[in-house]
Amino acid sequence: MNLRDKINQDIKDAMKAKENQKRDALRLLASAFKQIEVDERKELNDEDVIKIIQSQVKRRDDAATQYRDAGREDLMQKELDEIAYYKEYLPAQLSDEELSLALKNIIIKIEATSVKDIGRVMGAASKELSGKADGKRINECAKSLLN
Repeated sequence: MNLRDKINQDIKDAMKAKENQKRDALRLLASAFKQIEVDERKELNDEDVIKIIQSQVKRRDDAATQYRDAGREDLMQKELDEIAYYKEYLPAQLSDEELSLALKNIIIKIEATSVKDIGRVMGAASKELSGKADGKRINECAKSLLN
């Protein structure tokens, strides 16, 4: 069963269990999949699905931050709940130690020596660590290692 089928099955399960918030969050995700398929005229594989989920998590995180700043705790909590539902389908994130070790190996492999090489490091790291770590975390860790 691929990731998209699992999400569709979870929508059905949420409907049966009357978990309306989870059902609605997963329906939004399924809608995003359908939109990409229609716009780009392609069948999504698991890698594409993971990228879409990551972008949805980032959107929800940004929205939650804005709601918190505006004092709308109720809407912020809704966004955070949706993030929790979406993260179930993402690969496990690397710990700080694992991320640091992976970046050290990448830095050695591409022979980066200073912060000026951050672009090359980020390019290699984004390919190698795709889905396993957020780009912002990768950037911060790489900068600290190159300083």
